[in-house]
Amino acid sequence: MSGSHSHSHATPPDVEVGRLPRLVLVTGIVLAAVATVIGVVVLWPSADARVPPVPYAAEGAETVSAEVVSLSEPCPVIAVDPAVPPTGEQPVFPENCNEATFSVEGESRDVTFQVPPNVIYAGLRAGDAVQLIAFPGVDGQVQYGFLGVDRDFPIALMALLFVIVTALVARLRGLLALLGLVIAGYVLAKFMLPALLAGESGFGVALAGSSLIMIVVLYLAHGVSIRTSAALGGTLIAVLITAVIGLWGVDSARLSGIRDDDAELLLLHAPDLSFPGLLASAMIIAGLGVLNDVTITQTSAVWELRAAAPEMSRRELFSSGMRIGRDHIASSIYTIVFAYAGTALVVLMLISLFDRPLLDLFVDESIGEEVVRTLASATGLVLAVPITTAIAALTVGGPVRSRAGNGARRA
Repeated sequence: MSGSHSHSHATPPDVEVGRLPRLVLVTGIVLAAVATVIGVVVLWPSADARVPPVPYAAEGAETVSAEVVSLSEPCPVIAVDPAVPPTGEQPVFPENCNEATFSVEGESRDVTFQVPPNVIYAGLRAGDAVQLIAFPGVDGQVQYGFLGVDRDFPIALMALLFVIVTALVARLRGLLALLGLVIAGYVLAKFMLPALLAGESGFGVALAGSSLIMIVVLYLAHGVSIRTSAALGGTLIAVLITAVIGLWGVDSARLSGIRDDDAELLLLHAPDLSFPGLLASAMIIAGLGVLNDVTITQTSAVWELRAAAPEMSRRELFSSGMRIGRDHIASSIYTIVFAYAGTALVVLMLISLFDRPLLDLFVDESIGEEVVRTLASATGLVLAVPITTAIAALTVGGPVRSRAGNGARRA
């Protein structure tokens, strides 16, 4: 009797509780994967629905390689005060300012023409490789325009350095993460972008594409396990929350998604594209990286807590995991906000020059769009912490009673 009694207490009831959540988690992941595949198949644009490619330049134009020979002085910036009546005098610019001379591949003569101011300010030097665009002239003379700097070498060098550092520090897991990144790029380029251009639902495309990316990336980088599945479950739920909040925010704030010349050009060539849907998709995609980081970290924290304190109950695991998660929430919110501040630094500097109340800035489409995007991503991110922590605490191995406790109980 005593032996059977001690055996029943050696396997705590909490261990049994973990089996049902694991079954629910695995079933949910399988159903989500099936729904994702169905969504991708249904939303994958047919050949007839795809927007045909548009020529980059006018007919007859071609891209040519060239080398910088010399650069002139930049034209001065002349500020005109609107409060001062014009006197009729025109600003005088130095002769030949903002001009550059290039040695064109295949041409026996150098060509000189005026370039945009940013080209002069970019720090170009003689000998730098650039790309020009050549237009056939009406008189038979080829006309040239500046296209951009040839950045293949520095970008390739940085990419190689990144791969080497990742391989040395993260080893196989880091390389698998890079492979996942390549697959994510393929999903984005071959499915999500063509589907959005074809006028498919932005909400559906974003959910299907993001779910597919997260399923592949998480299992590829972290292996197939309950631990990874717990992180994936939290990620998929948070993606859905972010999508719903983002869609509501775009609609209620009456955001058009058309805020610059690039968007207007896109509207010209893809008239079926839903820009509010595109904006909602952008909100979901923008938060995937940070969301993945949060859910993996929370799951790992719960698993490590269980290894360090095997006697801890699931409620205690959740509480301890949330204490870690709160610190992570703060740093992740900073990441989202400062990432925007860094990319929009020029816009923020212009805002600081004008004397406008803070709330009036939300009237501007570009500012309002980024505020809604940040708030939707941040809300999904914050909710991902308790959701993932709860899933991890329910599906991690159950508590183990100490030997001393078992011995005392047997006695």
